[in-house]
Amino acid sequence: MENPISNPEPVSTKEWLITILLMIIPIVNIVLLFLWALGGNANPSKANWAKATLIWFAILIVFYVIFGVTLGAAFFMFDGGM
Repeated sequence: MENPISNPEPVSTKEWLITILLMIIPIVNIVLLFLWALGGNANPSKANWAKATLIWFAILIVFYVIFGVTLGAAFFMFDGGM
């Protein structure tokens, strides 16, 4: 008999639909991503998905900060530097 911990049940389609629905709700989505990624009680595939999503969020935030600083510097230069 296989150990259920080493081979967990796959996440059902219904559970994925509920997960995606919850990701639409602001603030709740961020809290749930951290719970699933770091909580330890989530299905391993959902935990890995949450970790990957948080990594993508971090990459996008860094990209937006770099873009904002570059755009701000360009506006400052074209404005004559005050």
